[in-house]
Amino acid sequence: MEQYNVTGMSCAACSARVEKAVSKVEGVTSCSVSLLTNSMGVEGTASKEAIIKAVVDAGYGASLKNDTKSSEKESALEDKETPLMKKRLIWSLIFLIVLMYFSMGHMMWGWPLPSLFNDNHVAMGLVQLLLTIAVMIINGKFFISGFKGLIHKAPNMDTLVALGSGAAFVYSTYALFAMTEAQVKGGSEAAMVYMHEFYFESAAMILTLITVGKMLEARSKGKTTDALKGLMKLAPKTAVIFKNGKEETIPVEQLKKGDIFVVRPGESIPADGIVTEGASAVNEATLTGESIPVDKSIGDSVSSATINISGFIRCEATRVGEDTTLSQIIKMVSDASATKAPIAKIADKVSGVFVPVVISIAVITIIVWLLLGESAGFALARGISVLVISCPCALGLATPVAIMVGNGMGAKNGILFKTAASLEEAGGVNIIALDKTGTITKGEPKVTDIMPAEGISEKELLYLAYSLEKKSEHPLAKAIIQIAEEKNIKSNEVDEFVVLPGNGLKGRLDGNEITGGSLKFIGSKITTESKIREEAEKLADSGKTPLLFSKNDKLMGIIAVADVIKEDSSKAVRELQNMGIHVVMLTGDNEKTARAIGKQAGVDEIIAGVLPDGKESVIRELKEKGKVAMVGDGINDAPALTRADIGIAIGAGADIAIDAADIVLMKSRLSDVPAAIRLSRATLKNIHENLFWAFIYNIIGIPLAAGLFISLFGWELNPMFGAAAMSLSSFCVVSNALRLNLFNMYSSKKDKKIKQNTALNNNENNKEESKMKKISIEGMMCGHCVAHVEKALKSVEGVTEVKVSLENKCAEVSGDVSDDALKKAVEDAGYEVKGIK
Repeated sequence: MEQYNVTGMSCAACSARVEKAVSKVEGVTSCSVSLLTNSMGVEGTASKEAIIKAVVDAGYGASLKNDTKSSEKESALEDKETPLMKKRLIWSLIFLIVLMYFSMGHMMWGWPLPSLFNDNHVAMGLVQLLLTIAVMIINGKFFISGFKGLIHKAPNMDTLVALGSGAAFVYSTYALFAMTEAQVKGGSEAAMVYMHEFYFESAAMILTLITVGKMLEARSKGKTTDALKGLMKLAPKTAVIFKNGKEETIPVEQLKKGDIFVVRPGESIPADGIVTEGASAVNEATLTGESIPVDKSIGDSVSSATINISGFIRCEATRVGEDTTLSQIIKMVSDASATKAPIAKIADKVSGVFVPVVISIAVITIIVWLLLGESAGFALARGISVLVISCPCALGLATPVAIMVGNGMGAKNGILFKTAASLEEAGGVNIIALDKTGTITKGEPKVTDIMPAEGISEKELLYLAYSLEKKSEHPLAKAIIQIAEEKNIKSNEVDEFVVLPGNGLKGRLDGNEITGGSLKFIGSKITTESKIREEAEKLADSGKTPLLFSKNDKLMGIIAVADVIKEDSSKAVRELQNMGIHVVMLTGDNEKTARAIGKQAGVDEIIAGVLPDGKESVIRELKEKGKVAMVGDGINDAPALTRADIGIAIGAGADIAIDAADIVLMKSRLSDVPAAIRLSRATLKNIHENLFWAFIYNIIGIPLAAGLFISLFGWELNPMFGAAAMSLSSFCVVSNALRLNLFNMYSSKKDKKIKQNTALNNNENNKEESKMKKISIEGMMCGHCVAHVEKALKSVEGVTEVKVSLENKCAEVSGDVSDDALKKAVEDAGYEVKGIK
């Protein structure tokens, strides 16, 4: 997506006009214009020159965002509107107060005036005329933009203001000339009649009140981009590089991939890199929201804009400029702001025709009141009221301001929504599929149990295991090495070290023959007591891997290793279930391990033995039952993340997983998944509130301004009050969106269950009702065999669910299907059926 800055837009009708113009350019596949950030996102093959020309031809200005430097990008988000609006407002108020003194203070309350104006109504009218012209010149932007839109056949909100204020001014000027003529012919009493036909104060008041509203709106809009501006300010401006044996400070833009940079305590890291020298603790709160510093040593990666807390480190730059993690986050948040949520399309359609319809209603209103015998002044006041009360801005801002604030809230907490659509749709998921490794679990084995044999101390067992495993590259060995180092266990050199086939290690320690490995392997080497075998099997049943160690054919004990679940996994799963979401765990592990982890996490459904390419097909099946979100962190999760309605990449994860996902969670905490869903629901609720206010305001306001309620209730709207209402409508919408900043996305107190999809409910009921059949199968040797059998059984008509276990050599099948059909499917796949129960 290419992003452009767009200038000259004042309301939703403007953004609709730009979007329509650019969409017509050949080669443009999609275009979304954000009135909030004055930006435009364009996808397709069209040249930037053609796109910019289309915007210019529509009466606006455009420039490519990528052409701007990072400092200019930051300044582009600065609130430049509010100071200008404030200056305009102050001067407008100075002239308006004087005008109101003359027009209403003297006329209504008899406030004193210089003797020059005694019985000189024409002089009074001329002063009001000049003061109004002053206010109109100060607010000339409304007239320039409004009539420019009219000339380009694209009227906007400024057109309504310009027509309303201009009509009041022209009619009042006509009344002033008529008064002059009356005073010449009939004196001051004849001229006095026309004093009530002056709408100079209305013309000036409309412009001033709209300026008040615009200033409040600009100030609030400025606050909605605070999160993005905050992210940009985090980017370091300089870097200290180590070159030719000396340190040199350079602008961060000059830092190149491969450069060695130096970071001292308290300094910000200028680019993504790998530590080549030193060790320190780094505060990564700027990227992840996690306040606890992370220890970094040689070989560890560091990210741009994180803070070095304690030690001196030297790093090699791996990603610089636009490629750093921070730059990618800024781009994600910025791109999401430039896209449109599906719900915004309703408002866009209305905004596109809103202004022409309002102008038509205003003209019809004037004509109808004139036909009913009212004076020209009365009819014109009703028409002006219709023009100035109508507010397309509230409609246009209803969705983007909420999306911007929601995105900013997410970014501050390490939750990045790539598009506005993903922020809107995440709250509606019925099913969440969680990858086991790295998502529910930590993704790295840990020692969970140390069980020395009788007469052997824990220290002795760990000494033997540590010395033997120290030479192994196996992931399980790392867990034993870690626990031994934590407990300050010493190791010794192992001679004649051999890795034996069948999960075993062998060597000589202090002259003794030592062995380590699985129960099956150790059981084949030495005699193991039934009690030991039971303990090992019990550990295996709970999803752990028991490793047995022996010395000189004597069992020394068992050390159990497992990929433990994250501290917040169970709580996160419960919160998702309380929201009415069906939680599924996907894993390539065997069924025994999967069920043990699934039980600890508390998931609703476990699908084990799933190969990487099988995850995508599982997601496809789940989508038939409801809206599915997939949460994963690895390269093998990318197809499933893409297939799901909402793909969520958790933790730093793999780049390909992040590219495939719709939502990126910077932290490795599963609790961010329910938080993201809560934020989505809160944002969508806020959008609904904004749209309701915007629509209801116009539905009530326009008939009131047109005078439809005069005969019923006697309600008559002064154009000045219409302008005040218009000013406040946009301000109210933006202020309501800013309330999202107060939302606590980690609190589950207000969680509500969404209505479950019928197919999902039926599936839950059918699980109990449908008959489960167990097929004993001979010939399955690996995960590919499991996938082959599963595919064969699922292809049988009537089968609703299949679970294949390699360990138990069986398949469990649900559905209304005959034994013969199941047997044929398995045998056709090349396996032997031993029996069906």
